[in-house]
Amino acid sequence: MARKLRFFKEQMSKAGISTSAQLTEISLDFDDLEIKLGELEAELAEVNANNEKLQRTHNELLEYSTVLQKAGEFFYSAQRSAAAQQREMEANQPGESSLESPLLEQDMLTDASKQVKLGSLSGLVPKEKAMAFERILFRATRGNIFLRQESVDEPVTDPVSGEKVAKNAFVIFYSGDRAKAKILKICDAFNANRYPFPEDVARQLHTVQEVSAKISELKATIDMGLAHRDNILKNIASEFDNWNSLANKEKLIYHTLNMLSVDVTKKCLVGEGWSPVFATTQIQDALQRATLDSKSQVGSIFQVLNTTESPPTYFRTNKFTSAFQEIVDAYGIAKYQEANPGVFTIVTFPFLFAVMFGDWGHGICILVATLYLIIREKKFASQKLGDIMEMMFGGRYVIMMMALFSIYTGLIYNEFFSVPFELFGKSSYACHDPSCGDAATEGLLKVRRTYPFGVDPVWHGSRSELPFLNSLKMKMSILLGVAQMNLGIVISYFNAKFFRNSVNVWYQFIPQLIFLNSLFGYLSVLIIIKWCTGAKADLYHTMIYMFLSPTDELGENQLFPGQKTVQLVLLLLALVSVPWMLIPKPFFLKMEHERRHQGQQYAMLQSADDSVVAELGDHDDTNHHEEFEFSEVFVHQLIHTIEFVLGAVSNTASYLRLWALSLAHSELSSVFYDKVLLLSWGYNNILIRIIGIAVFIAATVGVLLVMETLSAFLHALRLHWVEFQNKFYEGDGYKFAPFSFALISEEED
Repeated sequence: MARKLRFFKEQMSKAGISTSAQLTEISLDFDDLEIKLGELEAELAEVNANNEKLQRTHNELLEYSTVLQKAGEFFYSAQRSAAAQQREMEANQPGESSLESPLLEQDMLTDASKQVKLGSLSGLVPKEKAMAFERILFRATRGNIFLRQESVDEPVTDPVSGEKVAKNAFVIFYSGDRAKAKILKICDAFNANRYPFPEDVARQLHTVQEVSAKISELKATIDMGLAHRDNILKNIASEFDNWNSLANKEKLIYHTLNMLSVDVTKKCLVGEGWSPVFATTQIQDALQRATLDSKSQVGSIFQVLNTTESPPTYFRTNKFTSAFQEIVDAYGIAKYQEANPGVFTIVTFPFLFAVMFGDWGHGICILVATLYLIIREKKFASQKLGDIMEMMFGGRYVIMMMALFSIYTGLIYNEFFSVPFELFGKSSYACHDPSCGDAATEGLLKVRRTYPFGVDPVWHGSRSELPFLNSLKMKMSILLGVAQMNLGIVISYFNAKFFRNSVNVWYQFIPQLIFLNSLFGYLSVLIIIKWCTGAKADLYHTMIYMFLSPTDELGENQLFPGQKTVQLVLLLLALVSVPWMLIPKPFFLKMEHERRHQGQQYAMLQSADDSVVAELGDHDDTNHHEEFEFSEVFVHQLIHTIEFVLGAVSNTASYLRLWALSLAHSELSSVFYDKVLLLSWGYNNILIRIIGIAVFIAATVGVLLVMETLSAFLHALRLHWVEFQNKFYEGDGYKFAPFSFALISEEED
């Protein structure tokens, strides 16, 4: 049945007929539907076969008409030339002869037995083979033929292939049956179609009229056949989606039934599968309804089984959270009952994006475009969208959250297309004299209280804007990175606690937390202290010499009393945490394995039954595969330790991309505003202003709203996958794939 439906779809696609998108109830039984589809297939195949035969005959007649026209022109011109030569010969004197007159003219006129009877063949040969065709004919007959070719003005439809082909019309004159046999074989080899051409002029005219009449009749017959075929296909198209849906459902049901096994009594089917706990009651109700609807005398039995297999992972999502879950699933499916990063991704992903894309003007533009997709989501959901549009529509709520967070961070950065606004009050700084308009902050006096929210607008446009924002965003990136990495380590604790893995708690979670916060947690505290106290300590110098010269005095880089002692303690803790992660865990795993398998080695009884031997043999193989290789475990732990220690440095540095992309976005926006919009607006020419506005809009949309959005999205994706999720997320599970008719349309797409 699926083959018949594919045949119908191909025929409708060739005829340019679209199917009806509305699904309705089908009154036919499945067996009746199969019979009906078979009848329609036979009728449609018969119509197509008749149409092909008629179309081939029509194409042959068109070629025949072309041959009659071209060969008729050739014979007509030859007759005119012969008549002219005859008149010229009669006009000459008997004793005179010309160079063009035949040498044996008198003998030929007097002896009729010496005149040679010539035969002719006419037809069409592909134009690309015409030269080779002529050359082969000349060689095969040793030049004892006369060939005349003339190209056809327009390509003709070949009767065999049905394709448009450029061809030449030809006429061949030959003498003898042997020459004719050779010519026929060559014509067949070169796909040259031959058609008879009458020598009598009256018969030629009669043949032309007869061929023209047949062409007209065949054209009318073909049109009627096509109309009949279109009517059949339109009737099929009106019900095609319903039939296809029913066939796919039956196919999916049969595929599922094939996975069931037959009971020992061979009177029932047994199927094992996974189902969510909350759906147990729904499944039992569905089985009861199926028993009543089928009027079965034996009910279905639903039994919960205990198994050692790892269940699939299923997260209940809605249209808002599904896109965030897809971001996590693209990295790997969570192991059963493992902590789901998708919950945190709903907030952290758009926030980290917004840190790199902070401009509330650009955020409003993205929000307006996203709200359009959300408001008309029912219309878009029922349409066939392109790849890029479908991707944007699927992630519309992710983009909406990204836009909202971008508006928030843009208000903090105080940037609206790179222009600052005093939205939350007046700037807290003012010039002490009129000449300090372009000065650094030293030329400004604080005359009001601190700006209440975000960056003071006076920083924008000053000479110290870049150093100030550089320092602010770089330190902010480190704080955000350390906070998110600590969140990942804390989640690993809850994973270990849930799975009752105390080894991971004591020898992975605790040393990792100590190592990360002894170095970069301490750096974060120094950043906050420096912000709060306004000190001018060099944090680069402090962190570098914390390792190189931990006992040296800090001098002007000291931020609080006892800082040197604190640094020595933190450095010692960081050094201790490395062997803490590396050494104990492999030994504890070895002890645990030995304790678990102690006293579990059994010998086979000599009188044991074969089935018991086979069953225990399987367990024996299982125990064999569970052998503990201490060297492999130790090497694995060594790699994991080195990866975390080096990753703590590289991952923290990786979060500096928040600073780099935020700065790049701000500077690009400032360049487009200052060097394009304001520069063009400075000219007193309406055309230059219009061009400047157009270039500004194109650059803003193309570079900042498209390319920068994609760039910030990919960088936020990397921060979640590599820097955040590798602290706790294994992602080695598999997705729960329930039986559902809703998946049919997705598989077809």
